Amino acid sequence: MAVKIISGNPKGWRPFRFPAHGVPRQPESLDPEAHQQALADGFEQGNQRGYREGLEQGRSAGQREGLAAGREEGRDAGLADFELASQPLERVHRELAACLASHETERQLELLTLVRNVAEQVIRCELTLHPTQLLTLAEEALSALPEPPRDVRIHLHPEECMRIKTLASERAAAWRLVPDEALALGECRIVTEQEEIDIGCQQRLDACVDSLSSHLLPVEP
Repeated sequence: MAVKIISGNPKGWRPFRFPAHGVPRQPESLDPEAHQQALADGFEQGNQRGYREGLEQGRSAGQREGLAAGREEGRDAGLADFELASQPLERVHRELAACLASHETERQLELLTLVRNVAEQVIRCELTLHPTQLLTLAEEALSALPEPPRDVRIHLHPEECMRIKTLASERAAAWRLVPDEALALGECRIVTEQEEIDIGCQQRLDACVDSLSSHLLPVEP
């Protein structure tokens, strides 16, 4: 390759430096106003971009916090409203439970009364047909005593005394039967020198009804 030498005034020359490889060449000069405007534009763009990003982040965080706070506040308000709305229902439930319990108690009392009335009718009919059963009860009670009793008297209603003597004269003769107008039909009382024993049907029936009542009726607090 030929090299051409240019001659001239060396004072008008200036050295030329090759730019580094891969680095764009910078302009030799920049207008101050354009430079200032470029800085202002860049600042404004950065400011707007930061504002938008901050606004978006703040909006997202605010939505999350607001949603959580709203959910908790709504739950508390809902619970309070539910408790307030359920109070009349709870009162109605208590009143209904008390009414049902009272009705059940009345029904069971009626049942006990019916049982008592039927039992009294059956006992009265049975003693009318077989009055000697009272003698059987008296004999069982006397045999259960620890010592043989003395001066035994069996008190009965006058009508039952008469029927026993008529239907079972031999058995009646073995005992001292005492007509007692103070006793109702079906009642029997054994009197000895040592003690007095009530073996009447009424007190037995009362014991049975009391036992049945303890299983049917609720216990009072």
